[in-house]
Amino acid sequence: MAHVSAGVEYALHSLLLLIDAEELGQPASARDLAELQKIPAEYVAKLFTKLQKAGIVIAREGIGGGFALARRASDITALDVIEAVDGRKALFECKEIRGQCALFADRTPAWAKDGVCSIHAVMIEAEKRAREVMASHTLAAIAGRAASKAPKEHAGQVKDWLAARTPQRRRRGASAGAK
Repeated sequence: MAHVSAGVEYALHSLLLLIDAEELGQPASARDLAELQKIPAEYVAKLFTKLQKAGIVIAREGIGGGFALARRASDITALDVIEAVDGRKALFECKEIRGQCALFADRTPAWAKDGVCSIHAVMIEAEKRAREVMASHTLAAIAGRAASKAPKEHAGQVKDWLAARTPQRRRRGASAGAK
């Protein structure tokens, strides 16, 4: 059975940090997002390549460049991010086991294979509902939930950390994306 990868979790956390960076009017580099979360910069850059191809983020070139949201946070859903990072995968892959019963020998009757498998039907419904739930949660809503759980000073600390990184990137002459 397919599942949502850890890359999606890292991508979502990084995108939430981009919301903070956006409020500062400054894109955030993949390197800074990685450092803030203690994950490899190459991994974040790889995720952001996928997010950029999906139109979720844009790369800003030049000194002080980095990534920014390509759309409003209220227009990007968790499902958008999942599909950008992991692709559109089925929750369940039916193996048509129902036609392999030993009682059928090599002559599976039509009634055993007719229509959608009963188990597959349940999985189709589960996948549909899961996609609906993921599509109903936007980055803005997730950011709001996260902000309501954290102490108020945490958001300020994140913004201060990101703001402090901007001059360092300018001094290094770093460019968007890989830096």
